[in-house]
Amino acid sequence: MDSAPQQQPPVEFETDPSRYRHWQVSFDGPIARLKMAVDPAGGLRPGYELKLNSYDLGVDIELADVVRRLRFEHPEVRVVVLSSGTDNVFCAGANIHMLGMSTHAWKVNFCKFTNETRCEMEDATAFSDQIYIAAANGTCAGGGYELALACKEIYLQDDGNSAVSLPEVPLLGVLPGTGGLTRLVDKRKVRRDRADVFSTTAEGMRGKRAKDWNLVDGVFARSKFEQEVMKRAQAIAAAPIKLLPGERRGVTLGPITPELAAHARLYRHVELSWDREARTAQILVRGPSAADVAVVTAGDEAIHAAGDQLWALRAFRELDDALLQLRTNHLDIGLVLLRTEGDPAQVLAHDAALAASREHWFVNEVLRHMARVLRRLDLTSRSFFALGDVVGNGMPAFAGCLLELALAADRFYLLDEPAVQVGLSALNEGALPMSHGLSRLAARLYGEPDKFEALVGQRGLMDAEAADDAGLVTVRLDGIDWADDTRMAIEERSSLSPDALTGMEANLRFVGHENETSKIFARLTAWQNWIFIRPNATGPEGALSLYGKPQRPHFDWNRV
Repeated sequence: MDSAPQQQPPVEFETDPSRYRHWQVSFDGPIARLKMAVDPAGGLRPGYELKLNSYDLGVDIELADVVRRLRFEHPEVRVVVLSSGTDNVFCAGANIHMLGMSTHAWKVNFCKFTNETRCEMEDATAFSDQIYIAAANGTCAGGGYELALACKEIYLQDDGNSAVSLPEVPLLGVLPGTGGLTRLVDKRKVRRDRADVFSTTAEGMRGKRAKDWNLVDGVFARSKFEQEVMKRAQAIAAAPIKLLPGERRGVTLGPITPELAAHARLYRHVELSWDREARTAQILVRGPSAADVAVVTAGDEAIHAAGDQLWALRAFRELDDALLQLRTNHLDIGLVLLRTEGDPAQVLAHDAALAASREHWFVNEVLRHMARVLRRLDLTSRSFFALGDVVGNGMPAFAGCLLELALAADRFYLLDEPAVQVGLSALNEGALPMSHGLSRLAARLYGEPDKFEALVGQRGLMDAEAADDAGLVTVRLDGIDWADDTRMAIEERSSLSPDALTGMEANLRFVGHENETSKIFARLTAWQNWIFIRPNATGPEGALSLYGKPQRPHFDWNRV
């Protein structure tokens, strides 16, 4: 970790329950028990121990897999009770020694992935009727409390020792980097003066005061803790609720293992390739075939029977893995070219069938997963250019859900040829929202509401000129100019400061109002990014660098 991640063995994000080292999952009808039992020797990189249920990226990769499998493979689950398998410690947060020896990029990507997983826990609560309850049966500190904050309810053991705390500011010279402060005041609505006291009190708060300040939802004596938490879980599971229709038969998520080439990862529907010398990568997504469309148009049961091989689920799982590979294992790549291939009419037909079946629980999960992957793209600190030109013998397929790639991109170049068409579907109108709740179409045309209104409800394909006139295209080029103009745009973008581009893109992508989630990523993560490289935290005499050592940190007292 003291060298760049791409010089280490590459990180793989696929896992499954047979490979878990840090989580234990059990089921009792509608209640799932999720125990955090971190293997101290199971760090993703050498050089640190994961003591006291502290975690690193490897622990979070497993948690992300657990959350997703609960949604797809165990739709019968109504309540997830999250507790610790380690006595007297719920979770000590992110492993401090891991953070201290990590590169800046690793720390930031780690924080981002961690929070995306916590957002998926909240998404499961909101849209999958799987309510997460944190049973803090011990000390719940830093990232451990942030993990609890991602749950809908938090219960703390009242034993005179167990406490909740966010000690990053007083102890480490950083701040809760995975949404802690924002969830504290926006989600739990803790008074900001009390939040100020709490966040600067290293030992945290316990018992009645933690409950009175709304830091937890209840405290139970150690002798009754398990019984009271399960009583609450059973009450939630028994509460009447209108569940989405469809047989609650889980769908197993099988592996998507790609074929590995020298400079590429080749999946079934997605190709990721890269050119380190040019500092560019390409993601190619192939649209659904006629056979794929036949499956979804056959109705709910046929879609359910397709399981994890359903095009929309398989393709977006592959896209998700490709994005995570770029983030973690290819830091030198600054510009990603997004291309699609296929029949845009087939994409629209596939979208229409999914939209018609969206009330089925499995289709709902597929759509929520697609939305989450697209949000991962929005939040990835790379430049994205969508290129709508001919790929090999295939035509571009920027329509419906694949048009979302172009709408998410920083620029969309489209070839002006009669055979090149784009189109809108119902999925472009809010079914796949960005982090701040807007559709990408609404964000694209935020300053042109008349154009936006004209496109709402429009279906079918349009040629390049019509798409340009509608505001969907950044630059429309004819065949003569295409190669030179796109080459110059790519070379120019690759020559600019990646730091400046990251800041610019994050500002430009999220127009309009904020919500809790967008604050976490756009505001808090940005400040954590900055604080992580300040000498007060990571300098030779910084608080994070000296944690656990006898020396006291030395601060530059100038306010910046």
